[in-house]
Amino acid sequence: MLFNTVHFFIFLAVVLALFYASPRSLRKYVLLAASYFFYGSWNYKFIALLLTLTVIDYTAGIWLERIPPGPRRKAVLILSLCANLGFLGFFKYYNFLAGNFALLAGKPATSYFLDIVLPLGISFHTFQSMSYVVDVYRGEQAAVRNPIDYALFICFFPQLVAGPIVRARNFFGDLLNWRPPSTDDVLRGVFLLTLGLTKKMAFADQFAKVANDYFGNIPANSGALTAWSGVFAFTMQIYFDFSGYTDMAIGMAKLLGFHFPVNFRRPYLASSITDFWRRWHISLSTWLRDNLYIPLGGNRHGSWMTYRNLMLTMLLGGLWHGASWNFLIWGGYHGALLSVERFVRGSRPVSERWDWLYPLRALLTVALVMIGWVFFRAADLHQSIQVLGQMFGGARGRLLLAPWHIELILLALMLAVAEEKFDWFERLMKAPVLAYASALAAMFFCIEVFGVIDASIPFIYFQF
Repeated sequence: MLFNTVHFFIFLAVVLALFYASPRSLRKYVLLAASYFFYGSWNYKFIALLLTLTVIDYTAGIWLERIPPGPRRKAVLILSLCANLGFLGFFKYYNFLAGNFALLAGKPATSYFLDIVLPLGISFHTFQSMSYVVDVYRGEQAAVRNPIDYALFICFFPQLVAGPIVRARNFFGDLLNWRPPSTDDVLRGVFLLTLGLTKKMAFADQFAKVANDYFGNIPANSGALTAWSGVFAFTMQIYFDFSGYTDMAIGMAKLLGFHFPVNFRRPYLASSITDFWRRWHISLSTWLRDNLYIPLGGNRHGSWMTYRNLMLTMLLGGLWHGASWNFLIWGGYHGALLSVERFVRGSRPVSERWDWLYPLRALLTVALVMIGWVFFRAADLHQSIQVLGQMFGGARGRLLLAPWHIELILLALMLAVAEEKFDWFERLMKAPVLAYASALAAMFFCIEVFGVIDASIPFIYFQF
């Protein structure tokens, strides 16, 4: 049941109607039932896995609060983390590790493979549950006593399968002190829901057709222009696809009285890779910083340890996305770029100034990000090398993007710059209702003219 289908919007309408028609004491049960139904509509068998992880971490949270500091308390934390990482490791990484072990043993890569189906969104709800346990261990979050509350935190359907990764204190602050959404929340929720749908159908899926055609059948000598335009199409697709999903998740949450954090802040306007990671998938970047980079030592123990910590964090961030050498290389590539920037920048803060050099810095950053996206999108390492060879080869090739693709890019760029410099979204939320209605109408028109209805182009991050 994808977010961009009629079935989902019927589901959402029913949930909203039941939620607000029910007594307040029953509303969390409505959301819990809806969330399990939403997850089970993909594969009902994995509800048992979701329930198992919920029980383990709910119990761990209560134990951690009851046990005084010491080895026993740390053991409970380790058991909880091992359970989470064990499930994640088995479903997501077993075949990758088994294939590499088989090759080292001189056997076919599939010798030890198992027929494993990856549970939808397992990386997201696992990281969210782990962050709760860690926060309880650190004393930053009180253990949740009501199992229904905790179950809803793990499986809340707007962000269950692709984030954003919500911190426990934010979610339970909304749940335990729930208030009906204000008029402003409703307006923002409807707008974000429509904006996300527009990003997905009118932008992401249009660029997806170009990217899929290129990566699905790469000509042997297609040339640099062909390769760069194919990779650029994916660069646009993944942003609009994931950002669109996040906008829809935040919008739906607002309609239900919950407030999710911003997950994207115009990442392709970044003036450095460090700035990019402060703007892209912010909830994951924050999770990795708080639960991996800082515990490893952060930048507290000298330059070389800082570089090591950046590399380890990004390598594991790459593996979080998928079990392949491509994702590992993608993470290592970004770790190396962050380390180089750290070396060049020294102790100076990251600059976001729009001076006369800003366009050059932004273009260089986008180009470096695009090179990394090759490893993210390519089917395997061999194809990654093939694409990179064409990108930096001598042949000219042909442009894969049509003129109206360029028009969509220019429109998106103008809106991004306007939001960065003039905060048009906030201005629109405070503008007369005619301006708000006109903006909604423009988005529906964009969906009607450019929207793609193709179930074979799912949200990219559903696979994680």
